[in-house]
Amino acid sequence: MRGSRSSTLLLCGVVLIQLLAAQVDAQRSRSPWQTLAGDAPLVIARGGFSGVLPDSSVDAYGLAVQVSVTDVVLWCDVQLTKDGIGICFPDVNLGNASNIGDVYPKQQNSYLVNGVPTQGWFSIDFTLKDLAKVALIRGILSRPEAFDYKYSIQTVENIATTVKPPLFWLNIQHDAFYGQHNLSMRSFVLSVSRNVIIDYISSPEVSFLRSIAGSFRRNGPKFVFRFLGQDEVEPSTNQTYGSLLRNLTFIKTFASGILVPKNYILPVNNLYLLQPTSLVQDAHKAGLEIYASGFANDFDMAYNYSFDPVAEYLSFVDNGNFSVDGVLSDFPITASEAIGCFSHLGKNATKQVDFLVISKNGASGDYPGSTDLAYDKAIKDGADIIDCSVQMSMDSVPFCLSSIDLGNSSMIARSPFSNRSSTVPEISPVPAIYTFSLTWPEIQTLTPAIANPFTIYNMFRNPSEKNAGKLISLSDFLSLAKNSSSLTGVLLSVENAAYLREKQGLDVVKAVLDTLGEAGFNNRTTKKVMIQSTNSSVLIDFKQKSQYETVYKIEETIRDILDLAIGDIKKFANSVVVGKKSVFPLSEAFTTGQTDVVTKLQKSLLPVYVELFQNEFVSQPYDFFSDATVEINSYVRGAGVNGTITEFPLTAARYKKNRCLGLKEPPPYSSPVQAGALVSLATALPPAEAPNPVFTDADVTEPPLPPVTARAPTSSPATPTTGAQAPSGQTRVVQSLLLSVLAMLLASLLLL
Repeated sequence: MRGSRSSTLLLCGVVLIQLLAAQVDAQRSRSPWQTLAGDAPLVIARGGFSGVLPDSSVDAYGLAVQVSVTDVVLWCDVQLTKDGIGICFPDVNLGNASNIGDVYPKQQNSYLVNGVPTQGWFSIDFTLKDLAKVALIRGILSRPEAFDYKYSIQTVENIATTVKPPLFWLNIQHDAFYGQHNLSMRSFVLSVSRNVIIDYISSPEVSFLRSIAGSFRRNGPKFVFRFLGQDEVEPSTNQTYGSLLRNLTFIKTFASGILVPKNYILPVNNLYLLQPTSLVQDAHKAGLEIYASGFANDFDMAYNYSFDPVAEYLSFVDNGNFSVDGVLSDFPITASEAIGCFSHLGKNATKQVDFLVISKNGASGDYPGSTDLAYDKAIKDGADIIDCSVQMSMDSVPFCLSSIDLGNSSMIARSPFSNRSSTVPEISPVPAIYTFSLTWPEIQTLTPAIANPFTIYNMFRNPSEKNAGKLISLSDFLSLAKNSSSLTGVLLSVENAAYLREKQGLDVVKAVLDTLGEAGFNNRTTKKVMIQSTNSSVLIDFKQKSQYETVYKIEETIRDILDLAIGDIKKFANSVVVGKKSVFPLSEAFTTGQTDVVTKLQKSLLPVYVELFQNEFVSQPYDFFSDATVEINSYVRGAGVNGTITEFPLTAARYKKNRCLGLKEPPPYSSPVQAGALVSLATALPPAEAPNPVFTDADVTEPPLPPVTARAPTSSPATPTTGAQAPSGQTRVVQSLLLSVLAMLLASLLLL
């Protein structure tokens, strides 16, 4: 009878499991998410918003709740004090993110931590009362120091009661270490759980999770096994984490999920992505949720993401093949917007905001600027306008290049033309090799070079393609643009026109107009043509000779612009370009407010385009959280600019499809940043900087362009020195023919 009853119960259990599995499968099939349960991935804020504020500080946790998804998970790395109190602190060594070394300089100690001798200051040597004198500081030097010494170390209970986490995650990293010093993590967790709702508990130690898993009821926390480096040894099993990874059915006996470094899922080699592993699918097949760690906007990420952290998150949650169940991030706002605003958009997603995405030398963040590859990628990435900074060769061919100085964007220093350097005071006080010193066939032989504006921070762009592509003429550029169905138009930048006319006999204005006409751009309805210059006389000349849209670029960083200056600009320009700092002025990498420059120009019906947008986090003020999308949002929705000029068009083009902008009440992670708000939290305000100038009508006025002066046939910067190599095979052939003809003439004379 008893055996029959047991069989019945077993059969019912099997049927119940099958029904639950079928229910989960049905939910997943209806959901766009490929997570285990079909829910949106979790955003887990490591130490709160630790990418900006000191890790595990009250305000870091508060800011994470304020700017993230509503069910953000607050992560606390638990350490135990000498008197057994649990504190939230990111490292077992308190010296790594606090000023404890200044407060207790003589209480440094050395312990074995997982068998590794470690020197520092440890919580096991201090009571909670001792730690009340200690302040939190940034643990990573690239992060702002303005908030150091402001926040005290918090207990687990303080965070729970003060911040009230939507979901709370305790990470128990060193149970064995604390056990060696007569402190019990298990006892602490069980004790604190009586007063604090704990939703997740993770640990890299099998013994800890197995010992505590049975101490909670069904509605208790989820247990997550945390994997460390694949070659590191798990202390209780003496197996490497790599070997444990191959036995997920064992992990399932004491945990409902696993937490792995992101490169377990998408491995990299030399910071380029390799083929994804099958770990996410394997974990889901074993019934385990899988969370990925190591996300931070200001850390190295694969070059494939073009320094765009949103793109990185999307590759883990919306790649069409799998989705992790959560991401552990120092910048929860970015994870939130990736999941909430940009997932599952599709190629034909509706545009939610209207502004122009204008390239800067094409997609010059990914390929050498002004090359065919940079322009092709800009078009593919969704740019509305592609640009060409027009330069002139010695033989009067207009072509695209970021600078009149060939050394800025090519490998000319290693070419046969390296001896053509000259000093041109009207352009630069230092010697350079200029475009007008070479013929177009010579320029075509040059190897382009990618721009690396942040080498001082040891940041380099796409090294494997640093010399890829070829330079193109203005004619070829226009042909490329004309054949693109997605482009709205082109922007042609013209500088140094007066010098080129007067000293080099080159008329760049005429060259541009002639090339536009030959390319079929004289019909304004075909594509928009925008002519940009910092020189008002150049735009006046174009205005007199054509009907193209003219764009005046204000080079200076300004705090205001006079109405008289705006009136003068309107006489020759249809729109204006200003720098980012003319919209949001900065002090010590913090925004201090917002100017009225954009509002004033737009009030006079002058659209405003802003440059230069770059994805590298070092290019952005701290207010934008090391996130190019947050920055674009603040300029477009916050300041209301009409367009962005960017080296990474894909990021700006994707922003236009931001689903959250179409909502009646956009979520907080999609709201523009309030300029000057972050610096108000600083311990000490940065020193005031000298105010930027006001732009006046005197700044607009320029002398008229001089007439073209024929270049004298004498020695010039363009003349190569004696002994220079022939620039091309074609030139060598011509020289050979001339010598042959000369020899024949001499022979004829001798016969006579």
